[in-house]
Amino acid sequence: MSTFILGIESSCDDTSAAVLQDRKILANLVANQDVHKNFGGVVPELASRAHQQNIIPVIDNALKQAKIHKKQLHAVAFTNGPGLLGSLLVGTSFAKSFALALGIPMITVNHMHAHIHALFIEDELQKVHPPFPFLCLTVSGGHTQIVLVKSPYSMEVIGQTIDDAAGEAFDKAAKIMGLPYPGGPLIDRHANLGNPDAFPFPHPQVSGLDYSFSGLKTSILYFLRDQLKQDPAFIEKNLQDLAASIQSNIIQILMKKLHLAARQTGIQHIAIAGGVSANSGLRKALQEEETAGKWKVYIPRFEYCTDNAAMIAISGYFKYLQKDFAPLDTVPFTRYQS
Repeated sequence: MSTFILGIESSCDDTSAAVLQDRKILANLVANQDVHKNFGGVVPELASRAHQQNIIPVIDNALKQAKIHKKQLHAVAFTNGPGLLGSLLVGTSFAKSFALALGIPMITVNHMHAHIHALFIEDELQKVHPPFPFLCLTVSGGHTQIVLVKSPYSMEVIGQTIDDAAGEAFDKAAKIMGLPYPGGPLIDRHANLGNPDAFPFPHPQVSGLDYSFSGLKTSILYFLRDQLKQDPAFIEKNLQDLAASIQSNIIQILMKKLHLAARQTGIQHIAIAGGVSANSGLRKALQEEETAGKWKVYIPRFEYCTDNAAMIAISGYFKYLQKDFAPLDTVPFTRYQS
C-alpha cells in the first residue's frame, strides 16, 4: 500500500507544498514573494504575512494537481527550522491544525537535512542515488556545511562556515555591484560570459574543514570602492569579468575543503545540495571531478535545489517509516540543530 505525505515548506520567503507517494513526487508547487526585491533582501515581517496569504491556496492546488483527497494523506511533514521564526510559525500552525483535523500524525523536518534527502527523490530524471556513506556539500543563503551522511537518519556536520554562508557571499557581492535581489543567480548568468581569472581575490586561511566568507566579501567591497574612485563606470565595464572572478573564487574555496574532506574520510561518493547547488559553475566543478575519475558525483535536479516542499515530503517519508512523529506542542527553531 502506498504512503502519501503532504510536505509544507515556509522557512524563508517561499511558500511551498508537495504531495509525495512513497518516494515519487505527485505535485510540488512554490509561491514566490517578489515584494522583497524592493528592499534588496528578505523582510521577515513581509515574508510571514505573505505566507499567511499563500499557504492555503498552495496546499489546495498541490492536492488537486496530485489528484488525491486530503483524507488519503498518511501524514503532514513541515519545516520546523532553521529559518525565519515568523515564516516557520505559519507553516507549523497550519500543519498542526491540518493534522489534528484529519487525525493523522505530523512530522517535523530539519530544513538542511531535507536538502540532502532531496537526492533520494525518485523520478525519471533522477534515478541514481548516492550510497551510504557519502559526503554532501550543503550550500545555501544561510548555511554552508560539509556533511558526512551515514544513513537517512544519521548525518554529521564535519565542516561548516564560521561566519557567512556561500550563498550570502554571492548575494552580497551582487548587491555591492548594484544587481537586484536575489543576486546569486545573476552572478551565475553574467559569469558564464566573463573571464574567471580577470580579478584575483584572497582566499581565507581557516584550519580544518571549516569555511569563512566574510573576508572575501570585504575584499570585494574594498576592491570595487578603490576602482570606482578611479573610474565610476568600472563595474558596468567589467560586470561579466567581475561576476566570473567572484564566482570562481567562491567555488575554489568550496572545492578546496571538499577535496580535503574526501581525502580525510576516504569517501569518493560526493553530493551537493541546497540553493547554491543550482549554480552552474559549482555543478561544472563537481562534474569535472567525476569526468577525471576522482569522484562519483550526485547532483539534484534544479527544482529540488532551491527551497521546495518536495524535499520536506521525502524527509518526512523517511521519518514516517521510523514512526518518528511530532507532538502537538512542538515549536520551530531558528538556528541549525543537528
